[in-house]
Amino acid sequence: MIAARTIPEARAALRELPRPLGLVPTMGALHAGHLSLVQAAKADCTSVAASVFVNPTQFGRGEDFDMYPRDEARDLRLLEEAGVAVVFMPTADQMYPEGFATSVHVGGRLTESFEGASRPSHFDGVAVIVTKLLGVVAPDVLYLGEKDAQQLAIVRRFVRDLDLPVEVTGVPTLREPDGLAMSSRNVYLTPEQRAVAPDLYRALLAGAAAGGAPGAAAKDVVVAATSALLLPDGPLDSDAVDEALAGPRFELDYLAVVDEDTFVPEGALGPRSRLVAAARLGSTRLIDTISVAVPAGDDCTDSPSANVPSSTSVPSSTNASPSSSAYPAKDATA
Repeated sequence: MIAARTIPEARAALRELPRPLGLVPTMGALHAGHLSLVQAAKADCTSVAASVFVNPTQFGRGEDFDMYPRDEARDLRLLEEAGVAVVFMPTADQMYPEGFATSVHVGGRLTESFEGASRPSHFDGVAVIVTKLLGVVAPDVLYLGEKDAQQLAIVRRFVRDLDLPVEVTGVPTLREPDGLAMSSRNVYLTPEQRAVAPDLYRALLAGAAAGGAPGAAAKDVVVAATSALLLPDGPLDSDAVDEALAGPRFELDYLAVVDEDTFVPEGALGPRSRLVAAARLGSTRLIDTISVAVPAGDDCTDSPSANVPSSTSVPSSTNASPSSSAYPAKDATA
């Protein structure tokens, strides 16, 4: 495996690789989820390249750029063992030299709602670094994780809008045995928070189960998921209440059913319906998503609430209860 640290080195190494070429972009601190992207690329492509770059432009003020986990030696070992041919590991000065003044911005609701509302300028940073990586590596296929569903939709949008010659492939989320979506930021969780963290995925599953009921609308999915996340499973005695209040609690950022291509909140479930959520446990922000799509022609348009966009985006804690007044969310109409 070749580790290239400059753009000329990367281009020289990549020029020698047989095609088709797959690219797996990462910020390092690799885990099995990243390696599943490599395996997907290997299944489709003759050669696989990866990048490791903690991109400063996608971190906002007060976010975790400085403390983001980094372990270059381990990353290189894992990528070589996984069969990556070339890894591009540039410095910030390589990607953003003095005088750099270009931006890539996808306008509208797709970048301004949900993650875009919570992390202003984040997607501009993602768009510019992905565009630069595509220019340096020139892959035939780009592999991204479905956990970052809004990011995936945005990359697909600007690739299409700019006629970039690359196919964008989403790879299913890899999870821990208890269901927690794999993320480099999971290392921030305390043991107590880590024990609670899988409840986010369990809540999404509860929402998906509600969506399978006859006549179910998107609102039913959101109410079921929010209730599963924020309300106790059953009656609690006073000791159990005290224990629950003393333990880690979710602060819900948003939970919504959206069209996975446009991220417009949906009322009726359809073939591109996706349940997306973000919540904090202490200082750690978790995101997750699952499909709640129904086959074309099976959407529940006869439901009385089917045409009401459904989402919740009010800060909440485990002793909060969902309210129908939370629909639609503020970022659903931004």
